[in-house]
Amino acid sequence: MGQPIDMSGHLRVQVVVRAAGDNWTCEATLESPLATEDREAFDFLIQLDPHFTLHFDDASTLLVNAVEAEVEGRLILTAAETDTKGPTGTRHTPHP
Repeated sequence: MGQPIDMSGHLRVQVVVRAAGDNWTCEATLESPLATEDREAFDFLIQLDPHFTLHFDDASTLLVNAVEAEVEGRLILTAAETDTKGPTGTRHTPHP
């Protein structure tokens, strides 16, 4: 069995949280459009495991579940369960 390949990467996003009473939504917009090759890799990661770690300027982090919105370059974020499998913020796939 081969070594896992770390497929984690870093994307800069702008996060907007909107609250209306007890309901809230959270959306992230990519700061820069992805090149075609990067877009394919990102789509693969979302399908493989939609859990990502947000890193904020104050050094805090939040594990989120990301779903692509209908608008290109936007993601809908929800807080993820903390008992997900595997290390937070990494993507591993078996090496052929």
